[in-house]
Amino acid sequence: MRHILIIGATSAIAEATARHFAHNGDRLYLVARNQERLAAMASDLKTRGATQVETMVLDVNDTAKHADLISQAETTMGELDTILIAHGTLSDQKACEASFDETLKELQTNCLSVISLLTHVANRFEGQKRGTIVVISSVAGDRGRQSNYVYGTAKAAVTTFLQGLRNRLYRSGVTVITIKPGFVDTPMTASFRKGALWASAYQIGDGIYRAIQRKRNVVYLPWFWKFIMVIIQLIPERFFKKMKL
Repeated sequence: MRHILIIGATSAIAEATARHFAHNGDRLYLVARNQERLAAMASDLKTRGATQVETMVLDVNDTAKHADLISQAETTMGELDTILIAHGTLSDQKACEASFDETLKELQTNCLSVISLLTHVANRFEGQKRGTIVVISSVAGDRGRQSNYVYGTAKAAVTTFLQGLRNRLYRSGVTVITIKPGFVDTPMTASFRKGALWASAYQIGDGIYRAIQRKRNVVYLPWFWKFIMVIIQLIPERFFKKMKL
């Protein structure tokens, strides 16, 4: 039985992953901004088999409350051995190009708030010599593209931070897993035209659960995105800069 803290719990991917945890009888501490959605999700997860489900309403950008959040989750559940960080926004690239304030807001949500949470959790898990840290990054962080480079910048920073954290915590018995989804059909991408490369939130949630079971390091979801991004990264910059991506 795991004791799991999920940040951004009401996102489609987090909810899909949480259902796997529930089927396993795990204990869950859910954090998001919407109390009604949290309550509905908690009820559903209990029905699906979760041993315990607790909730907290929190804006993740209120970083001053992160230390208390970790402590409260641990106290309420008796211990804390797994954290899934799944919150984020899909940046409006054009708005960010026009306004640094908008860019800073997106970097705060998608990068700095994540790093704050990771700093607190890493110290806690390092001290207890065990634990699993799972963070949803993105393939967008593998190479900057004109269509979403602010979002990609945030995800690239998170990915690099996780890489260093993995190296630091390995000898303490702590697993650090970076999840890199490609295109995912969720409410956040409702306005996008879907195609063959798109996956459902359920598929991504299933992949995250399997990555935790197998203690993976970096996981592209679906799997074929690993090869797509290898190809994209190999394109010379003199050609890449001319492409409309």
